Amino acid sequence: MNILTITKENCSVYPIKVPANHGLKTFNFYLRKEAGSLSLIDAGVDTEECWDAFMSIMTENGFALQDLDRIILTHNHEDHIGLVNRISSVKEIPVYAHAKSIHRLKRDKEFFALRIEFFRKLYQEMGCGASGEQQIEKLKAAVKRNEKDKIKADIISLAESDTIAGLQAIETPGHSPDHLVFLDTERKQLFGGDHLIGHISSNAIVEPDQEGNRILTLVEYIRSLEKCSGLNIETIYSGHGSFIHNHRELIHHRLEKIHQKSERLLGLIDSGMSTAAQLAQSYYKDKYETQFSLVMSEIIGQLDWLETKKKIGKERKDGVWHYYVNPFE
Repeated sequence: MNILTITKENCSVYPIKVPANHGLKTFNFYLRKEAGSLSLIDAGVDTEECWDAFMSIMTENGFALQDLDRIILTHNHEDHIGLVNRISSVKEIPVYAHAKSIHRLKRDKEFFALRIEFFRKLYQEMGCGASGEQQIEKLKAAVKRNEKDKIKADIISLAESDTIAGLQAIETPGHSPDHLVFLDTERKQLFGGDHLIGHISSNAIVEPDQEGNRILTLVEYIRSLEKCSGLNIETIYSGHGSFIHNHRELIHHRLEKIHQKSERLLGLIDSGMSTAAQLAQSYYKDKYETQFSLVMSEIIGQLDWLETKKKIGKERKDGVWHYYVNPFE
C-alpha cells in the first residue's frame, strides 16, 4: 500500500501531489475509496508528470481506470481539471461540478465574449489605461488557446447540501464563483480545493456572473471562510501544499490579514489616491505589471469590501471611478 494512503473508518484517501514550480508548491488531487466506490476529487494539470503521478498511485494501490466511478471537481480552474478529458477518453465517466462551472468548463463562446467585454469595461472604469488594454489582448489570446481544454464529458451539477459518494457539497464562492468543498462528516475530513491553502492566501479573483455583472468576490470569500470556520473537521485536503489540521486558527489568520490590508488601503485613499489603478501601483509596486490581473482582483475586491462596510464611497469622473473615505464613518 502506498505510504501516503490515509485510512480512517473503512475509507481510504490516496493523495496525488505533483510539484509546482512557483508559490503553489504542489498540485494536489485525491483518490477516495469508500463503500467500494472510487472517486477522483479534482484532476490536476494536463501534463505528463501529472498523468504519471496519477497512474502510479492507481497502480500501486491495485486500481485501474476502469475502477474509477466518478470525477468530482471543486472548481473550474485549469490546475484542477487537467486530466478530465484524458481520463474520460479511456472510460466514459460522470463528472460532477457546481452548475456555475458548466459554461466555463464547456468553454461557452458567448460567455467568454461577455467576460472579455466585462474586463475591458472594468479596467477602464478602474483607471488602468494601457495596462488594462494589454490584459484584454492576453485574455483574447487565452480564450483561443484554451478552447482545446473544453470538457467533453457530461457534467452533472451539484449545489449546497447535495451528497455525492458520501460527501456533502458545501458552496464556498470567493476564489471562484463555482467553488465547492466536500465534507465527510463522519470522518471529519474536508476536500477543500483552493478555498483554504496552508502556506499562502487564496486569491478572491474578480469575475462576472453569467449576465456580466461583477461578483463581489472578496465579500463572498469572507463569508465562505466564516462559514467553514464553523465546521467540525480535523483535516482539510487542500488543492496545494500541505494538509491543514488547524482550520479555525488559519481562517482567523486569513481574516485578520484581509482586515489589515483594508485598513492600509483606507489610509492610502485618505492620503489622496482615488483610483483602483493608483492604489494597485502604490501597494504592489512592480507586481502591478507582472501580476496585473491578480493585483487588480485584490484591490477591486478590497474596495468592494470597504464599500460594503460603508467605509468608502465613490464617484465617477470621465468614466473612471474615484474612491473617497466616507466622512460619516
